[in-house]
Amino acid sequence: MQKRPPFEVLEHTADVGVIAYGRTPEEMMVNAALAMFSLMVGLDQVEEKEEREIRVQGHDWESLLVHWLVELLYYVDAEGMVFRRFQVEIPTPYQLRALAYGERMDKERHSFHMGIKGVTRHMLAVGQEDGTWWARVIFDI
Repeated sequence: MQKRPPFEVLEHTADVGVIAYGRTPEEMMVNAALAMFSLMVGLDQVEEKEEREIRVQGHDWESLLVHWLVELLYYVDAEGMVFRRFQVEIPTPYQLRALAYGERMDKERHSFHMGIKGVTRHMLAVGQEDGTWWARVIFDI
């Protein structure tokens, strides 16, 4: 069986979307965050100089995914942070604890691709198929 990539980019009219994959919900959440940040910045240029602890919860997998990504965007907007690595733990369904590693944006060193304004609920879905978790999310750019 062919190895699936951690995420793929979806074409969408005025927005951009991704489908993130993982063997576990934690890995899927990590890959969704990596997908979002890879749309914004060249991840290979981001260093792990700082970490942020993040805790979010939802009432289902979709709301947990949205809260996770929105919280990460908060750090982009409020502190100018970009992240390249995530350690995610889901101790109980719909609760997420994570460490996000990255640094403050540096226009001299980082190549920026696009700005993401928000996470939409349009076409939002999380599922599990053949032992693989997947999440589809559309970003407002």
